[in-house]
Amino acid sequence: MNEPSTNPHTEGASAIVVAGDEETRVLLRGLLRLHHYRVIGEAEGSTEGTKLLRTHPPSVMVVDAALAEGSFPVLIREARLLRPEMRVVLVTPTPVRAGDGTPKGADGPDATLTRPFRLADFLAALRGTVAGRTG
Repeated sequence: MNEPSTNPHTEGASAIVVAGDEETRVLLRGLLRLHHYRVIGEAEGSTEGTKLLRTHPPSVMVVDAALAEGSFPVLIREARLLRPEMRVVLVTPTPVRAGDGTPKGADGPDATLTRPFRLADFLAALRGTVAGRTG
């Protein structure tokens, strides 16, 4: 299979996908690769995700709220400590609400998408986070 051509928004951008469900990982990995991100690692839960962050510094981490092990708030907080320059996109089944445990501000995700999401929204969230903008 041919590698996609480079894209000025994502050239050199790498990603880690953390999701408890294999189908979700396949979908997110496929969308990232289709849009010129190098997927350098995948994990089912927060422990494995943290290990990847220690060994493979990505440009962006895409986290699905449904993890096989651990919790996404713990993973996001740990990611901010390990890789403060890395951006985080959180994918959730329901809208984020105050008091739900989702980290906020500097400790939280740079962008949050509620499933099902539109492809355009996913790409905007990735481009915004890789470019360093919050969204």
